[in-house]
Amino acid sequence: MIRSVSSALAKAYDEQYSDALTGWREIGGKYKARNILEVCRGQVFRRVLECGAGEGGVLKFLDLSDAFDELYAIEISDSGIRQLEKRNLPRLREVRKFDGYEIPYADKHFDMAYCTHVIEHVEHPRVLLRELKRVSRFQVLEVPLEYSIGVDRRSKDFLAYGHINIYTPSLFKFLLKSEAFEILAEELSYSAPEVARYNWPPNVGLGTAITREIMLRLDPLRRIVRRIQKGRAAYEEYYFSAYTCLARATGDLEVL
Repeated sequence: MIRSVSSALAKAYDEQYSDALTGWREIGGKYKARNILEVCRGQVFRRVLECGAGEGGVLKFLDLSDAFDELYAIEISDSGIRQLEKRNLPRLREVRKFDGYEIPYADKHFDMAYCTHVIEHVEHPRVLLRELKRVSRFQVLEVPLEYSIGVDRRSKDFLAYGHINIYTPSLFKFLLKSEAFEILAEELSYSAPEVARYNWPPNVGLGTAITREIMLRLDPLRRIVRRIQKGRAAYEEYYFSAYTCLARATGDLEVL
């Protein structure tokens, strides 16, 4: 039985979080929180768990949103837990370390549990999905959409930041449905311009900065053209940046 993440993976994440990248993670956290709130629109969830909370970039914005009464967090990284505890978030009731698979809470303890940009890092995603299903009535899941033809040629790039699973919307939905999840709401999203601007080097030249800004502002037009060229189905499968869904377990996995 799988009890914990591999020692190599645990070591890789244990000291990952520091003040140096907090700004970057908070920009990403803002948009991840926005996607969670969007797919939860119309639902009432009082007690909510984040699985793989990192340093709390998403929790910060959910805490500010007033959408949920009680927030809880689990994380495998000691450095992430230290950073998260420094935030002193008013609605954060508890932070626990976990082994990457066994969630230390009772069955259906939470109204909703979410994983945002976590499943792509997990060696055995089905094991974690079953635990999420066990401890919560509803689940919100978000993954980056990184598949493209020839993705194997970029394996070193993805592995460098821990992405060991690659998804399209259909592939991820197949995974969920094969684990007896019902998808109740879903959202496709692009990387925000703010994220792109943050990645620009601080010493970028004026001409380069203006060129990049023009290209960034032209993105909506390019997307319209590409959608016409590729067709809606192909466009939605390959040209968004992230897929987010609200799901609910329909029962145990049935294999014919």
